[in-house]
Amino acid sequence: MPANTAPDRADTPAGALGPTALVLGAMAAACMWPTLMLLPVMFLAGGLAVTFGLMGAHYARRGIGRMWTAVTGAVLGATGLFFPFVLLLAP
Repeated sequence: MPANTAPDRADTPAGALGPTALVLGAMAAACMWPTLMLLPVMFLAGGLAVTFGLMGAHYARRGIGRMWTAVTGAVLGATGLFFPFVLLLAP
């Protein structure tokens, strides 16, 4: 008979929010490079990274997932999301 297959707290989909935010935030931050100025990708990836990062931080406080991946993804996503506005407001 197989061993008990009860789910662990780290097995929930909430554990993937931090790494997903980190990857999307890295994509948004990479689009800030002048040769890779992909505005739609920057907005979409940045917004999703901020959203997933904040949700990941919420679940990381409850013990599911890692806090550093969620926060890093949210910061990178916010940087990529607000970078075009900084460029527009710069003199």
